[in-house]
Amino acid sequence: MQKVRVRYAPSPTGLLHIGNARSALFNYLYAKHFDGDFIVRIEDTDMNRNVEGGEQSQLELLEWLGIYIDESPIHGGAYGPYRQLERLDLYTKYATQLLSEGMAYKEDNGAIRFKVPKGKTYVFDDLVRGQLSFKSEDVEDWIMVKENGIPTYNFAVVIDDHHMEISHVFRGEEHITNTPKQLMVYEALEFDAPKFGHMTIIVNEQKKKLSKRDQNVMQFISEYKASGYLPEAMFNFIALLGWSPPIDQEILTKQQFIDYFDGTRFVKAPSMFDRDKLKFINSKYIKSLSVEALSQFIKPYLIAHQIEIKNDTWLQQLTSVFQERLHFIEEIVTLYQNFLNQSFELNEDMVSFLKEHQLQKLIETFELKIKTIDWSPEAIQQSMKDISVSLGIKGKPLFMGLRIATTAELHGPSLPNMLALLPKETVISRLQYTLKLW
Repeated sequence: MQKVRVRYAPSPTGLLHIGNARSALFNYLYAKHFDGDFIVRIEDTDMNRNVEGGEQSQLELLEWLGIYIDESPIHGGAYGPYRQLERLDLYTKYATQLLSEGMAYKEDNGAIRFKVPKGKTYVFDDLVRGQLSFKSEDVEDWIMVKENGIPTYNFAVVIDDHHMEISHVFRGEEHITNTPKQLMVYEALEFDAPKFGHMTIIVNEQKKKLSKRDQNVMQFISEYKASGYLPEAMFNFIALLGWSPPIDQEILTKQQFIDYFDGTRFVKAPSMFDRDKLKFINSKYIKSLSVEALSQFIKPYLIAHQIEIKNDTWLQQLTSVFQERLHFIEEIVTLYQNFLNQSFELNEDMVSFLKEHQLQKLIETFELKIKTIDWSPEAIQQSMKDISVSLGIKGKPLFMGLRIATTAELHGPSLPNMLALLPKETVISRLQYTLKLW
């Protein structure tokens, strides 16, 4: 069997779009399933679109996602160079060959057109869609080298894929109509064509094709990285956009994706970019982190929003309180600020619980007790234990009663940790407010 070699070939615009990231990821997973190579080739011939630092940004974001590269302009390799502008002599060689064999012709302005054969049908087995065919009469003679000597996409990509021994090409469905032009060049040059797979479009929640102009969806991987989405979660979510695992499970490890990605489970229907699903997956990965690890992810966001971090212990207390609620790490800022500034109001169910269990004495005693203690989770915890013993109150009346009287919530994370994040004066004020109910 020919060694599996796949490629991702972006323009160096500096922006790794969700759709492009999926193309890279599917190629990567397929290669790794078959112990093959994943190559990044830079298509930089449209010089007006090239951005300084764009190439490096693409490569860095791919590796941030966990898509590790075997060959590229930076990683090197035996099939380079890996930038198209460094391969112009190669394109010229084959353009000259096609001209000399009468399979292409020059226009007055110096551009070279490929001469489309008459009466031919081009057929290929698409790895996603099955057999597809195109008639040559539906394709006009097309420009393969522009008047400035730069090759067009459909010509250059064939030369590059042949010389880099690319075995499989997974790309978006917008490239389906490019395939017959590329097959013409493969045939004219007597090259073996790779196997093609054209992935379905990604649509938004309104079932419309995901567009870079869609302001309701973040479009670029850098935006998700900046917002505090974990790379493992992004990898997991993107891998499910147009492919389904053979098990009834959505949270998979990278190795599981590699093991299952044999090219037989592509989805033919459009893939919906479900923001709630992404948040859910990311929250699962956040919950799997240790408090110590997550606190280090959280720290830069607090600093950026000028939230004082008293010490590492305080930071870990904050992390433990909000870890279960986080969908993405930047959300910690809003959660903490709302927690500090929320209005304190008890609803009817909360008031009924306090009065039904006759918890006035509990609240009075807790208010007096905390006035004299150090304000730490340990001291608050000890105060709750002491009061439980002295008043003979325990279990749900103790814990839920104090939670209602201090946070206006029925459930939540560790109460001592939560209270220690608030100023003591705020907690005392809330207890006094609650006591006025009697």
